[in-house]
Amino acid sequence: MITLYTAPTPNGHKASIMLEEVGLEYKVRAINLLGNEQKEDWFLEINPNGRIPAIVDHDNDDFAVFESGAILIYLAEKTGKLLPTDVKGRSRVIQWLMFQMAGVGPMMGQANVFFRYFPEKLPAAIQRYQNESRRLFEVLDRQLATHEYIAGDYSIADIATWPWVRTHKWSGVSIDGLEHLQRWLGQMAAKPACQRGIEVPFRMPDLGDNDEAAETFAKGARNILQE
Repeated sequence: MITLYTAPTPNGHKASIMLEEVGLEYKVRAINLLGNEQKEDWFLEINPNGRIPAIVDHDNDDFAVFESGAILIYLAEKTGKLLPTDVKGRSRVIQWLMFQMAGVGPMMGQANVFFRYFPEKLPAAIQRYQNESRRLFEVLDRQLATHEYIAGDYSIADIATWPWVRTHKWSGVSIDGLEHLQRWLGQMAAKPACQRGIEVPFRMPDLGDNDEAAETFAKGARNILQE
């Protein structure tokens, strides 16, 4: 049994999609980010960085794993799924996993901060992170022009990347003209495990560009950023 500590964010969805894909039994403990629950002492024992997601593997001496990429690798190795065992195949997948961890996630995250969450709009910062996110999307599009999935076969590289790219509108980043990326987004969205995974721990509402729900969500995110 796995306990998943999570919230409805792209990083959280990586772990829940992976758990759905590999078919391990798991239970969910939702973390209240707006209430700063992730900074409480009991959770810091699981993840010293005070972020979600994290897992505890009760079948392996209550072994705790934090950092979403590390969780994907751990679960892939535990189950023998979605990560090749040959040296070259494994390296290809991990290269693209690191591309997401070091590039797509941080750049889109910063685009969200400056485009959505900061009360003061800084055009240079917004443009910087939106442009870099778009550049990374173009890298993915070129890769997907010759590969069905990011690293060839469906893998943890796709599971890591899709929850972020699917939120491109919230980051203010266009995918116009990126036909291979669009094809892959649709292919991923059709997967039952992806559909179930983004419902964990609960389904986020579709936030419009200017509606009250979007502003309420943004205000809550500002409070987290100030902690």
